Order: sequence, then C-alpha cells, then structure tokens
Amino acid sequence: MNTTAKFWDKLAPRYATMPIADEAAYQEKLEITRQYLQPNSDVLELGCGTGSTAVLHAPTVKHYLAVDCSSAMLDLARTKAKDSGVGNLAFEQATVDEFTSPGVRFDVVLALSLLHLLEDKEAVLSRIHGFLKPGGVFISSTACLGDRLAYIKYIAPIGRFFGKMPLVKVFTVAELEYSMIEAGFAIEYQWQPDPKKAVFMVARKR
Repeated sequence: MNTTAKFWDKLAPRYATMPIADEAAYQEKLEITRQYLQPNSDVLELGCGTGSTAVLHAPTVKHYLAVDCSSAMLDLARTKAKDSGVGNLAFEQATVDEFTSPGVRFDVVLALSLLHLLEDKEAVLSRIHGFLKPGGVFISSTACLGDRLAYIKYIAPIGRFFGKMPLVKVFTVAELEYSMIEAGFAIEYQWQPDPKKAVFMVARKR
C-alpha cells in the first residue's frame, strides 16, 4: 500500500463525518454537473472518496464507475450506495496512475478535489483525455493554492513526512487553465465562488 492510500485509509472514518465546507457551492456544482449527465451516459469519477457525489449522480446516468486509492474510503462508499439502493454504481480501488479502462471510453469524467493532490497533473490530464469519448466532458474542482497560499509548497512536504498531510501540489488557476488546454481540452465553464475557494471547471475534449 502506498503512503497516499495509508493516509486516506487512516482519515476515512473522520472524513466521513466532516460537514461540507460550503454547502451552497457544493449544491451549485452538483446542479451544473447534472446539465452534462444524460440517461445514456457512462461516467467515471476519479478520487471518489466516500462516494457521496457518486451516489447522488449515479441514478441520472446509465453507468457510474467510482475509483479511489483508499480501501477504507471505498468501504464507506459501498455502504452508502447499498443504503441508497443505487444499482448502477460500481467501485474500483486504484490510484489514478494505476487505473486503466481497456476498450472503455466515458462520456463524462469527474475529478473533484483531486488534481492538486497528484504528483504530475499534466500526465493525469493526458490520461483523462484518453479516457473520454470524442467530445466528452471533464469536470473538476481544484484547490489552486498558488494564488493565495504559495507558502504551502514549503510546509506540505514536512507535514507529509510526519503523516499529517497528503501530497499537495501548489499551482495557480492560470497554470491549471494552461495545463487543461495543453492536454487537449477546451474550457467551457469556469467558476470560483471566491478567491479562497476551489475553482470548478467543465472542459470538453477537443
């Protein structure tokens, strides 16, 4: 098990009880996402955590695959799905780097609160581009700490060494936009509730 999975396994029970930091923003993101989900959509969510968003969206699409590196997070997610009676929602344990979809392409890929927790977002964006069908949509919500908390890049490695923080990458909104475009996406929608919040993007595969 890698250190990232260990971190999230340990955090899972407490994470599951944490309230949503900005409920109004979360509901707005759900509503915008629903505009891109169709009854015949095949959807992939990377970094699904405890499955709260997956359980809400899965009933509106044909099939929903939710992936996370943490077995503890996925245990909680499976329980949520079972309790909610969602039958078209599947889970898979894998890191973003490990996940493959041989012969399968998706209409929509979600990565919520994920890109800033990855070692190489450019490589991941390229892989996500490959997961999508032609004209498919990538929906993300990303903390761009370089615009306001650039000093995190210095303290995050210390926190990670002591197991108190996950891997955190620091970049700006402009840098994320550039990475998206370079990966072959056209940004259709972008929203940031305020400069201290994550930036929400809808990007279409070119």
